[in-house]
Amino acid sequence: LLCASGDFVKMYSVATEETLRVMGGHADLVTGIQLNPHNHMQLYSSSLDGTIKLWDFMDGIPIKTFTVGSKLLALYALPSSEDSVFVVIPKSGERDTFQLVSVKLTKAAGQDLEAKELSVVLDGVNASPKYIAFGREGEYVASVKEVDLQVYFFKQKQLNRFCVSAVKTKSGNNQFTCIACHPTEDCIATGHADGKIRIWRNFYHKKEYTYSTLHWHHDTVMDVAFSVEGTSLLSGGVESVLVLWHNESDCQKDFLPRLGSPIEYISMASDGTLCCTLHTDNRITIINSNLRFARSIQGLIKSANVKTGLVVDPRTKALVLNGEPGHLQFYCLQSDQQLFSLDIVQRQYIHQAGLNQADLVKVAFSAQGKWLATVEEREDVTDPELQLKLWFYDEEIQSFKLNTSINMPHEDQITDMCFRDMDELEDDSLILVTTGRDCMFKVWVMVEDADPDAQHIVSWSCDFIGSYHNYQPTNCCFSEDGSVLAVSFEETVTVWDSVTWDLKCTFCHPPGKIRKICFGRLTCSKYLIGASDDGFLCCWNLLSCALEWSAYLNVVVLQPDPLSEHIAAVSWLSKESSLFVFKPNEPRPIYIQRNLCREKIQLAAFVPRDEPETIGSEKYLWLRRSQLFFLTDTQELMTLSTKSLQERLTPASKQLAVEESLPVTPFSLLLGKHRRQQSQEDIDFGKLFVHNKCEQDSPAIKELLHTPAHVLPSASFLCPIFINSLLISKENKSAEEVADEVEMESEKTEDDSDEERDVTEMEQEDTSPQELLGETTCKLSKSQEKELRKIRKIDYSWISAF
Repeated sequence: LLCASGDFVKMYSVATEETLRVMGGHADLVTGIQLNPHNHMQLYSSSLDGTIKLWDFMDGIPIKTFTVGSKLLALYALPSSEDSVFVVIPKSGERDTFQLVSVKLTKAAGQDLEAKELSVVLDGVNASPKYIAFGREGEYVASVKEVDLQVYFFKQKQLNRFCVSAVKTKSGNNQFTCIACHPTEDCIATGHADGKIRIWRNFYHKKEYTYSTLHWHHDTVMDVAFSVEGTSLLSGGVESVLVLWHNESDCQKDFLPRLGSPIEYISMASDGTLCCTLHTDNRITIINSNLRFARSIQGLIKSANVKTGLVVDPRTKALVLNGEPGHLQFYCLQSDQQLFSLDIVQRQYIHQAGLNQADLVKVAFSAQGKWLATVEEREDVTDPELQLKLWFYDEEIQSFKLNTSINMPHEDQITDMCFRDMDELEDDSLILVTTGRDCMFKVWVMVEDADPDAQHIVSWSCDFIGSYHNYQPTNCCFSEDGSVLAVSFEETVTVWDSVTWDLKCTFCHPPGKIRKICFGRLTCSKYLIGASDDGFLCCWNLLSCALEWSAYLNVVVLQPDPLSEHIAAVSWLSKESSLFVFKPNEPRPIYIQRNLCREKIQLAAFVPRDEPETIGSEKYLWLRRSQLFFLTDTQELMTLSTKSLQERLTPASKQLAVEESLPVTPFSLLLGKHRRQQSQEDIDFGKLFVHNKCEQDSPAIKELLHTPAHVLPSASFLCPIFINSLLISKENKSAEEVADEVEMESEKTEDDSDEERDVTEMEQEDTSPQELLGETTCKLSKSQEKELRKIRKIDYSWISAF
């Protein structure tokens, strides 16, 4: 299963749901993928970067790159068009106007080619791929936009336009939303905003056309698709139900309900055995031909609003945030898939606009991930609901179980909460603090349940209630050792003793309200950092109770690294997100990345690495133990890479060797063991340098030996690369090698007297350190000089490997 994902093309296993390959090479969003109709082992992909790439997707190798120039918004490939594809591009000189054009793909030698020969097929089309479809054997193309349907016949060069009523009636809106063409007949199916599906026939004639109507969906039909044989039609929409229409009849239909979220796209397998649906929550559902659920590939769920923030599960190191309505999703960063979803609200969600339903708004983990705290609320003017739930991780079921549910823990919304970040060896040390708009913060502790019939041994109850001059608390956090608690009240930060709950000191930075606060860690644990609404970043010293430094910076995200002293601050200024990384004891940042992304960054999180990474660049040393992730306002998850774009794309786009992507099999493990043994033998015999030189300096040989024959470039293209790889560059020769070559020539062409002159010159050039210090060296005999020259010719560069 192949799908476009951001700037990449991903290949999944239908049997195991795992990601088999990620193909990168485009510099912008991938907008379309199509199998090569003339070679089903190859794939075309288009992107907003203006290029079309031809891939051998089984090996993940780009064969050719065609540069079109314009932004490519959709891609279509037909068996009838042998040397061309169809793309949707913006119309030059007009805003929000697009046209369908044919692009001729040249067959010239080389990997990077120009494709500037374009011919316009349809004007005024929609940018979405769902609004254009090609008819049987590529005889015609149909396009829909708003209330217009246009069909262009290639052979006759005839364009027919049809229009449905634009007036909104009681039955709904007639606007087109999607289109599909029958694979064997002259038939077109269109979906509409009012939930109806129209089946068009006889559209060769402008006036004698006919259409029939199918209606089940109560809202917009988001996509339609015919089966491979054309005997049935599939449709999907916001109801999360896949509808199978038989023989284009309104009476004969089957359903696959409860698919979880609205269906956005429908795709059929070429053999007709499977179909898949893409959902608005970033999930692919694989369905059998008998309309039975087979598998699901779940990525990061796109939630309407991530109110919980980005939280890291200490057990699995997964990102935890809002998922399906009322659920927490645990997202694995390594596999790019959801580990599991935890139902917090435990109520059926109703997909209907205008309903106030309970939603998950806050989440916090204890230090070891043993306890989980969640807050859910339902906004209602007359009767608001607020619940604080404490969950305990059960090792037997490998999931969280509800321990305590507290109704209305605060009289108004909860603004923040945190656990005391300690080792949890004793349950007495575990404390939860919540802050609310009722101008109070509350401390919750575990108590033993006195009821012998109770399901749980311990439960949670309120131990202390604090306030400060009737101000609203906004943020709270514990110091690294858990000894003090910082709570921000509007413009003031208060520091409390976590044992006696006495107020120790206050910090104030008017006139702005405190937006974020956090403590320093390790050697910087004596510092408290705060960001205010008026654009100031402040650092206070807890020992001297004074302001250490402040900087004018509009910080929207403040995130400390749990494994180092570094703190990441993201600012938003002039529609630009910038990253600043600093240590609290130094007011000057150690890393600055301006214009980090085009979108506004809302959330960030440091995720600990399994093992510290070896980083060559000094400016990325702060990423050695943790990796920093961002979530933008468009629900895009981003991260900082310690490697440049060229380094990350070189294995896929520049080299044709494929050993790195071979599957791990018993044979490959044995082969790897054999290669390691061979390398050890090479070291023993002093051949490591020669072995590595052959491996590293022969990309042409790798291209010849490791590339599948059906994707090899022409011999004329490979021959110069192969010949050049065998030549030794003069620039790489050291001064000693040049001197050796001169001496070898002198031995062959000059007599003994000339040899003595050469030795004298050599002694003058290679003045030893002893001579520089004023000492003299003894003169060598001719036999000793010859022996010395032999020793100089031996290659000792293999020692550098040690």
